[in-house]
Amino acid sequence: MADAEIIPIGTRGRPGRGTGQRPSAAARDLAPGRPAARRTPPRGSEEGPRAVPTPEPADPETGSGGPAPLSEADLLAAFREAAHEVLGDDAERQLARFLAFLRRRVTGDFTVDEYGFDEEVTRRFFLAALRPIAQRWFRVEVRGAENIPTEGGALVVSNHSGTLPVDGLMTMLSVHDHTGRFLRPLGADLMFRLPGVGVLARKAGATLACNEDAERMLADGELVGVWPEGFKGVGKPFSERYKLQRFGRGGFVSAALRTGVPIVPLSVVGAEEIYPMVGNLPTLARLLGLPYIPITPFFPLLGPLGMIPLPSKWLLEFGEPIRTDEYDHGAADDPMLVFDVTDQVRETIQQTLYSLLVQRPSVFG
Repeated sequence: MADAEIIPIGTRGRPGRGTGQRPSAAARDLAPGRPAARRTPPRGSEEGPRAVPTPEPADPETGSGGPAPLSEADLLAAFREAAHEVLGDDAERQLARFLAFLRRRVTGDFTVDEYGFDEEVTRRFFLAALRPIAQRWFRVEVRGAENIPTEGGALVVSNHSGTLPVDGLMTMLSVHDHTGRFLRPLGADLMFRLPGVGVLARKAGATLACNEDAERMLADGELVGVWPEGFKGVGKPFSERYKLQRFGRGGFVSAALRTGVPIVPLSVVGAEEIYPMVGNLPTLARLLGLPYIPITPFFPLLGPLGMIPLPSKWLLEFGEPIRTDEYDHGAADDPMLVFDVTDQVRETIQQTLYSLLVQRPSVFG
């Protein structure tokens, strides 16, 4: 028996079509973007003419066919459902709080103090944005928070480091989370000259580092923060890490003596490693009016990625308050007394730094 001739499927019985050289008619009919071939029913077939779908009746309200547009109630229901998926069971309450906040900001129903401090914005947005960074990235551990007075004026004095003043932000968050009080930082004039930064700093409670403002805040019962090392501390090279720089002329001690408030020394370990400063560009810094332009192992080599801080382990320890209300009236005008108290605060912070470095298992541990 002779071999049967093999005819490819879909070739209508004619060899050479549908074999890969030319698509068959059936395949061409199924090609995307090509209208389907019109089929004529064979004679004698019971298949009648194809039914034509009737169009949807016009909407009585819109006068047009098709589905009606979403109403305001539908949009609100969809928004609530989406909020519930994102925020969980407490979605409606959080959404109501957020809408109430927006209404107060639009209508002007909020208050700021004479320095520009906006408590609601600071608590709901500024500190809320910093909290995940402190807890998950730097893993900030706070010790001695009980030494911070729960009421009345007090002056928190801290070491300064890290190339960028991130330590001040972490201190503000730590004080609020452990005491419920807002730390009012005293900042350098450069911070208030930077576009946008000065406005945010004012809203967060900062003011210019001058004796007049410091004394007024302390007399009004505020908790004030100061970093006496200034740019000498935050911009020192990595080789001098955790070595305190000069504390200036002791202006913060004079403010504390005049108002009779306690001085709370604070030692911060961990900020030195977030941006290890291995170099500087002093000429370019002078042209731009900046105290320094840092060079780190990753900046400017990696560009914007080099601005991501390293996840070092942070320890913050608040020391026992140093009382100033026991000194005689006019003690703030005694330069030797001011120098002695300043040196006492500085030495307390330095020795605590050495102790914390020994207790910290590793830089990133």
